[in-house]
Formats: sequence, C-alpha cells, structure tokens
Amino acid sequence: MFNILIVEDDKNIQKLMTEVLITDGYKVTSAFNGIEALDVLEQKQIDLIILDIMMPKMNGFEFAKTLKNNNAFIPILVITARHLLEDKKKAFTLGVDDYMIKPVEEEEMLLRIKALLRRSNNTSEHTLKIGNITLNYNELSIKTNKENIYLPKKEFYILYKLLTNPNTIYTRFQLMEEFWGYDTESETHTVSVHINRIRSKIDYIEEFKILTIHGLGYKAVIYEK
Repeated sequence: MFNILIVEDDKNIQKLMTEVLITDGYKVTSAFNGIEALDVLEQKQIDLIILDIMMPKMNGFEFAKTLKNNNAFIPILVITARHLLEDKKKAFTLGVDDYMIKPVEEEEMLLRIKALLRRSNNTSEHTLKIGNITLNYNELSIKTNKENIYLPKKEFYILYKLLTNPNTIYTRFQLMEEFWGYDTESETHTVSVHINRIRSKIDYIEEFKILTIHGLGYKAVIYEK
C-alpha cells in the first residue's frame, strides 16, 4: 500500500484529504509543517508527498529545497492557494513534480497522484509472488494457474497487508484504523465481514490461508510446497 505524506497546516483541509486518500486505498501520514514532515521522513517510508506552501516554522519552499539538497527523490504534489506564475516557477525549480491551486477537484487530485506514482516507477514494484500465485496491487488481482481473481479495493488491500507480513497478527481495530480511518462510523465486525468475503473467493488456493486468532485478530500463513 502506498504511503502518502500530507504536509498541510489547515486541519480541515488535512482531514478532508486524508479521508479522500484512504477511501481510494492509500495509507496516509500527516504533518503540519516542514519540520514535522522531515521527522516523518526519518521514521517512515513515504511514496509521495502532498505539500502546502504557506506553513509556519518551515514553509513548502524551504521543505522542498531541503529534500533537493539531500537528494531525496520522492514525488511532490504541491496543493496551495498561491496561484502566481512566480510561485509555480520557484516550486518547479526546487524539484516539485506537480502543482495544483486550491480548491482542487478530488478526482483530478487522485488522477495526478496516480500519474506521479507511475512516473516514479514505484507502481511496478507492487506485486507479491507466493509460489504460483501473484498478487498485483495496481490491478487488485490474484493470478492463479486457473484464473485471475479480482477483489474489491478494501478486500484486496487487507489481503495484501496480511500476506506482506505473514504470521503477524493484526487486530480488528488495527485493520479498521488503517483501511477505514480514525473517524469511521463503521464497527469492527465490518472487518470480519470483509475477511469472510476474501476467504470465500480464495478458499481453493493452497499457497496461503487467513487464520482467525481468537480473541486477537487475524494473520496470514504461507505454506511452502
């Protein structure tokens, strides 16, 4: 799952962007200024940055310059209220990859994000091979010797998460938080429903299984042939 860092000091805008990105299947990390964002980059693997310009402590220009000086090749999408050509020139000179002016259309933002991720060649790495089974993150598909299985987004993302970390137990709350977000009104039994749907579609696959760990949550087990 791609991890996107939102660097935005407006709490409402940050919250809205987070909801849109999580709904579209991304993992989201947030920071309120460039200083906080640099701390995040030291601790987490980030695939793309959404960057505001006007922020306290360290603004977007200073942040982009710092990344450029440190040879950090992470795609940056600027989303800002600053609309002057001079601002755009400065941003692109500092290594920004794309530039949008607030307010933005959610669908256009998502299209630009996908394009930037493709361009960075990160998408080509998002496949997982287990024996004769291949999971393709971009296609939401499971390729077997018999057929290609296509899953709905959340079902695929949950399965991919479990299989990339086999034998790791994830609680319902952890999965809920990651794939539905902090503010969801759904209940944790929703996770169980999705797990059961996944199982019903992959029950004949022998290379791996999703196990219920009673009282704790779920884990994936991979069986070597």
